[in-house]
Amino acid sequence: MRVFFIGFGQAGGKIVDMFIEQDRRSGTQSFRGIAVNTARTDLMGLKHIELKDRILIGQTVVKGHGVGTDNVMGAKITADEIDSIINAIDTRGTHDVDAFVLIAGLGGGTGSGGSPVLARHLKRIYREPVYSLGIIPAPEEGRLYSYNAARSLSTLVNESDNTFIFDNSAWKNEGESVRSAYERLNDEIVRRFGVLFRAGEVGKSGVGEMVVDSSEIINTLRGGGITSIGYATSEVISPRTKQKQGIFGGLKGSLKKKEGTEEVLIGEDKSAKIIALVRRAMLGRLTLPCDYSTAERALVLMAGPAEEMDRKGVEKSKSWVEENIAGVEVRGGDYPVDSNKVAAVVVLATIGDAPRIRELLEIAKETKEDVIKSKERRSTMFDEGIEPLFD
Repeated sequence: MRVFFIGFGQAGGKIVDMFIEQDRRSGTQSFRGIAVNTARTDLMGLKHIELKDRILIGQTVVKGHGVGTDNVMGAKITADEIDSIINAIDTRGTHDVDAFVLIAGLGGGTGSGGSPVLARHLKRIYREPVYSLGIIPAPEEGRLYSYNAARSLSTLVNESDNTFIFDNSAWKNEGESVRSAYERLNDEIVRRFGVLFRAGEVGKSGVGEMVVDSSEIINTLRGGGITSIGYATSEVISPRTKQKQGIFGGLKGSLKKKEGTEEVLIGEDKSAKIIALVRRAMLGRLTLPCDYSTAERALVLMAGPAEEMDRKGVEKSKSWVEENIAGVEVRGGDYPVDSNKVAAVVVLATIGDAPRIRELLEIAKETKEDVIKSKERRSTMFDEGIEPLFD
């Protein structure tokens, strides 16, 4: 799948920077991207996006210092400079793009406010689908961030063809601050979505048994709404790897026959291994914790060494997923990659229920009420009949 990434704000720019790095290492040339920000220092901190692909907006308003979590200002600046952003996208080339993906942290100002504005204009101009990947803040990051995220998300869902969600609170470790975990969380995002978005691209390892092309991903996501991703991996233990296992080094000869038997079992049991991996992906930690049984559509994708792929395993996995979601549209397939791991990705599209989203909206509602009360208190503080110096 050929994807054009637009990283909006600090979080979005860093994640797109990592996608570009991953694409260069893999050699697939599936991704291209730009970073858009109101803060010059955030753009200068990127490592893999070329300088010409880093777009600074709002210079006349905020002087390159960012909007300070004011997403209303972020939206206004983006609307005022939308022509410059669209021109930058056109300059990089869009003729062979399958989809646009906007990435932003929804709790801040620039990405939170600007990404819905850009999504609306991209949908108006281009025929390709426009997806968004929104990172929602953990409650401990502050009520302002939750309020920003709720306002941004409610708008972004309406302006995008589908919106992927990554919930910071579900992924940080116990006792770990979210800020110290940002790099690790970004890596989790890139690993999962990198597997998904590279589907359908022919690499050095050839073509899979059941090819998943961009049209199948697009059809899975066509229902709109919000989408969550499940992911799981399993090590591939080759005979050579077994011989290298240190704790069994002295028993190599005595275990030779047993190893041979195990290799046969692994060969016969590939489909069961794939089914187990898909179950782990769907029942484990999702990018957005949700009730997977409310998903309208799903996609099952396997990636790994060609000899580990199995048509029967993918078909059975699709059937199992179909039994456990609300809809009946479950697509699936695989693609070979040169790796010592097998990865399973499960896309749960158009989710009907996600407690974390309900919680976010509730926090935002309470915050709005508190803001209104605070304004009322300020407005009556000096209302004592004292005449002002001037009107």
